[in-house]
Amino acid sequence: MAAISVDPSSRLNNNLDQVSSSTKNNNHGGVVIEEVEGLIRVYKNGHVERPPAIPNVHCAVPSPLGVTARDISIDKCTNLWARIYVPNSSSSAKLPFLVYFHGGGFCIGSAAWSCYHDFLANLSSKAGCVIMSINYRLAPETRLPGAYEDGISSLIWVKQQALNGSSEHKWWINKCNLSSMFVAGDSAGGNIAYNVTTRLVGSNYKPLCVKGTILIQPFFGGEARTGSEKQYGTQQQLPNSALTLSASDTYWRLSLPLGANREHPWCNPLAGYELRVDQRMVVCISEMDILKDRNLEFCNALAAAGKRVEKVVYKGVGHAFQVLHNSHFSQMRTQEMMSHLNAFINQ
Repeated sequence: MAAISVDPSSRLNNNLDQVSSSTKNNNHGGVVIEEVEGLIRVYKNGHVERPPAIPNVHCAVPSPLGVTARDISIDKCTNLWARIYVPNSSSSAKLPFLVYFHGGGFCIGSAAWSCYHDFLANLSSKAGCVIMSINYRLAPETRLPGAYEDGISSLIWVKQQALNGSSEHKWWINKCNLSSMFVAGDSAGGNIAYNVTTRLVGSNYKPLCVKGTILIQPFFGGEARTGSEKQYGTQQQLPNSALTLSASDTYWRLSLPLGANREHPWCNPLAGYELRVDQRMVVCISEMDILKDRNLEFCNALAAAGKRVEKVVYKGVGHAFQVLHNSHFSQMRTQEMMSHLNAFINQ
């Protein structure tokens, strides 16, 4: 791998070396009240454990991709940071700017996870865009709307850096066409991307201007079960599924405001609420995903409301295949997704 770029904030490096301080105490001994096996365990006294299911990696990128990656600090008080991906190019032409939110049910995941690092480095190279991957605060320590607020705070921070002519960040900001910005994410990150985009409607974030929204298997829910939730809801029904119905329910209990159910608008955007979307949107849907029907219903509702939405269904693959599945078939579908995203960003 290429040499690692050292971030000026040691706090970021500590994050990469330690998945979670809570994972160091494997003999906590308290009463477990919520758990997604192998991913998160929440105790009655508030203690949270997140086993290192996926390795965190530093920001080195294999040289053939022609991408430079570095970590930047956005807000040291909340430990909000991001990983920036910039295609290496001698051209003076400005590049599209994509803000990305990782998945993980709002409760797990990191911009430093190896699967997201690899996916976004490849997307930056393929689509020729600068990517800012946000490491937002997680639930249950920070319930929604904390992740949405981190997304908005990140955009305000970029706006300030651009307007102030920051010398520290000109290495990447000067490469961006900030008037050609895309907000994107997968799973819970897709939910965040949607809710961040709706909060931008009618607001002035110049020189930032959202040109489009990319939702990859967006994590939405509801009290009534859909056909795909019943069909693909258990490991027995879909052994390779990255999201079971039980895990989905647990993530919502941990992330929604206390007392809220799955008809809350942050979970179910179709529960009688206005769809506030102005920009064009693409929704990437997996055929063998419990979220398939909700994603299709979401697209149909947008289209019926006169919104500009494109849907793409990837056959034969499940939730998060593009970051978690390494089979040849999944890799083929991932390349299809890369091509679709490239076309959407650069059209």
